[in-house]
Amino acid sequence: MKKKNNCMRKGGWMMLLALFMLAQASARTRKVVYVVYDGIPADYIERVHPKTVFDVASHGGYARAYTGGEIGAYSQTPTISAVGYMNILTGTWLNKHNVPGNSNLKPNYNYWSLFRIAKEQRKNYTTALFSSWTDNRTVLIGEGKPETGGLKIDYVRDGYELDSGRFKRPNGSPDVFAIDSVVCREAAECIRRNAPDLSWVYLWYTDEAFHGHGNGEYSDTYVRKTDEQVARIWEAVQYREKHFDEEWMVILTTDHGRGESGHSHGGQSARERSVWISTNVGGLNAQFGRPTLALVDILPTICRFMGFEMPRDVAFEKDGISFYGKSDIYELTTLPYDNEVELRWQCGRSKDDAVIYMATTNHYKEGGKDEWVEVGRVKAREGRFVVQLDRYPKSRFYKFAVATPHTVLNRWLYR
Repeated sequence: MKKKNNCMRKGGWMMLLALFMLAQASARTRKVVYVVYDGIPADYIERVHPKTVFDVASHGGYARAYTGGEIGAYSQTPTISAVGYMNILTGTWLNKHNVPGNSNLKPNYNYWSLFRIAKEQRKNYTTALFSSWTDNRTVLIGEGKPETGGLKIDYVRDGYELDSGRFKRPNGSPDVFAIDSVVCREAAECIRRNAPDLSWVYLWYTDEAFHGHGNGEYSDTYVRKTDEQVARIWEAVQYREKHFDEEWMVILTTDHGRGESGHSHGGQSARERSVWISTNVGGLNAQFGRPTLALVDILPTICRFMGFEMPRDVAFEKDGISFYGKSDIYELTTLPYDNEVELRWQCGRSKDDAVIYMATTNHYKEGGKDEWVEVGRVKAREGRFVVQLDRYPKSRFYKFAVATPHTVLNRWLYR
């Protein structure tokens, strides 16, 4: 009997030790870095198979995704570089973030960027930007602007394309690959030394290579060379995880695909809309393998991993859903008929309720506030709800949000 009690005590201590170690592991400080390789379609990255992209994926996963919003609908979005950065930064499509191209940029800062969300948390999170294009910070993120709450980024390495003395080709144009190399080196050094909580690395040259040479050996070479530079960042992350009590999410992606020849992009062809996501984290949910996986899903994924909270009005405007952690509803559609609107959505396994909200204004877009009214509640697995519009103020415009404990889907409807 005594021996049995000793075994029970030993087993109990082992269980307590295991629980303690689990608690310690879960208490590791979480950090994120995401890297945008400009303009590489999914079929191309899969054929070239650059080492770092797929080494990162071997720890978590790789999946095709899409950009460009919904073809022929209010969210259709050009497959252009700055537009793609904003899709990722804000978790919204063009109809919200208001960046249709690479010039004359007038972002709608009412749709909070990932960097603003980080800075609005109760905890003080450090942020970093390593970029081959200064407008990413000064215009797209809107650093220091009143409209972004005076947002400041803690670590900045950019402006290199403006340094005509250091990064100048004989023809006077900036040496973009040299800039990308410096950006990667600076990012890796900063991560090793300072470990910002949230970092964005932007690399330009792959897009320039395709514009000049299209599909072919030249572009293959610079996809690989760029990936070799990104390896420095991946090595820095692995160093931090080995020597410090940290858990890192790494996301490697692109902003748009390309046309058939590889020279151009901007339209809605399948290849121009075809992008990809590689990540090192486990816990990926079913969204990561669905055809509905999109660039706008990156923001809510990072927010969930980091535990970032958003005000309800901010969250109700995000167009993406997390591909990390628990997953339930996805792919919301509307079907109007006379004075009714049927909302339909897809649902995985769920016992939770879905709460349906509606707003008949879009004041949020101009910096105001919309009144979200709860119009119903059903089990998420039912996948549908009919809204009787004649019970509410008449409008030519409606916004719907379907919310579960894990996910919010939203959709606009013009009548």
